[in-house]
Amino acid sequence: MSNWWYIYHHVSYFAQYGPPSPLTHLWSLAVEEQFYLIWPLILALGLKYVRNRNWLVLSVLIAAATSAVAMALIYHPGLNPNRVYYGTDTRAFALLLGAGLSLLWPSRKMASRPFSRTTIKMLDGIGTIGVLAIVLMVWQTNQYQTFLYRGGLVLLSLAVVAVVAALVHPATQLSKILAFKPLRWVGVRSYGIYLWHYPIIVLTNPTVNTGGINFGRASVQVAASIGVAALSWRYLEEPIRRGRLRSLRVDLRNLRVAWFRITTGAVALALVGISVVGLSGWTPVRLDGTSAVPLGSTTIITQTLSVPLLHTRIHSVTTPTEVAPTSKEDVRISQPTSNAQPITTAPQSGLGVTAIGDSVMIDAAPYLSKLLPGIVISAKVGRQLYQAPAVIAALKREGELGRRVIIELGTNGPFTEAQMASLLNSLGPVQQIVLVTTRVPRPWQNEVNSTLAEVARTFPHTTLVNWYAASANHNNYFWPDGVHLNPTGAQAYAALLAKSVEP
Repeated sequence: MSNWWYIYHHVSYFAQYGPPSPLTHLWSLAVEEQFYLIWPLILALGLKYVRNRNWLVLSVLIAAATSAVAMALIYHPGLNPNRVYYGTDTRAFALLLGAGLSLLWPSRKMASRPFSRTTIKMLDGIGTIGVLAIVLMVWQTNQYQTFLYRGGLVLLSLAVVAVVAALVHPATQLSKILAFKPLRWVGVRSYGIYLWHYPIIVLTNPTVNTGGINFGRASVQVAASIGVAALSWRYLEEPIRRGRLRSLRVDLRNLRVAWFRITTGAVALALVGISVVGLSGWTPVRLDGTSAVPLGSTTIITQTLSVPLLHTRIHSVTTPTEVAPTSKEDVRISQPTSNAQPITTAPQSGLGVTAIGDSVMIDAAPYLSKLLPGIVISAKVGRQLYQAPAVIAALKREGELGRRVIIELGTNGPFTEAQMASLLNSLGPVQQIVLVTTRVPRPWQNEVNSTLAEVARTFPHTTLVNWYAASANHNNYFWPDGVHLNPTGAQAYAALLAKSVEP
């Protein structure tokens, strides 16, 4: 039931700060187990009461279509796709399409059924198109595109159905090509590779990484995922599958178990232990290198900051210190310290300048107010772009929307070009719009930055501030979550924004 637990507790597969759980990817096993429990009962009733096999296939396809429509209707562009990504009901169409294929195209009968050469060529053509479609979608799509949830995943499932339909017939050329032994070796162990790769990557990736992809580390992670999966398949999965589990019992007195079996078990126990510690919140999070707050408890240190705002209005300045907020209504702001580097950029008037952002903007707010005295800053932890129209409407009512507007959004999730263009149009006639790219160690980072670049290129009076490039190789700018800015990073960020604002 972990997939539904994640949905109801708003645990995102994509929008997690700090080290993610090494076990999050097991949501897919939950969906499969639910299918294994429910489908046999439904199938048994169908085979008993639906005498016409074609009607049974049609019923399965209707159920699959209903699931696909549910995904399309429930999904909202720009919001976190948790509900449709995890949901059993919204992912069932892939499983049901496979079930429909097994009813319509039973593989056990393929070898004995005569097929004409034309039919075999047709199967090869359909299968090849399916393979190309799968490769194209892996290459060109990501998990935040509207297309994916409004037909894209259905298209992918149909492509897989086409490939499987071709592969189950032994006479097709595609089945002979994909029977290549190295491919079969990987395919047999592919499920284990899926299970092992995620914890290996999570436990070996640094939390803060502004240096880009480390190909050396990535190569080791791939090799470790395949190697551990191979050991797991041989010494755990196959013995269980073939009923030889008793042969794995350790008899320390007679030393009958080989050393590598003990090593494999120790590694597995270590990984489980680390996962449990991470899930339980026992791992302390460093705040300043000397102290830690156990996030598993309810202890959150808070303080009210008194910052000279220089005629600047900053919304919500009562904040926790450098730990994750306890709710979406909390905000955090970095307090200037004596150790921070001085701001060298000369101050200019911030009158008529409005900044709209999320928690990253809150980090930079005290420094930005010094560089642009009089600036109006509206920032909130967890804010996403879909919430910004209401913010702009409120600023207009209060007469606080300036002629120069800075928009820093994208830390908490992606958005489409149409959504951003609509937001910018809602600003009305302005002198300058400043869009800021994001640096967030999450899958939507590149999607957000490419969207911002495209909108900035086509929208008039728009300046693109490339914080992603400016912060490259500067791990010292960030707190341990790799997202929020410490005083050094906040000053650099504020200086970059101030320079971009036209006087």
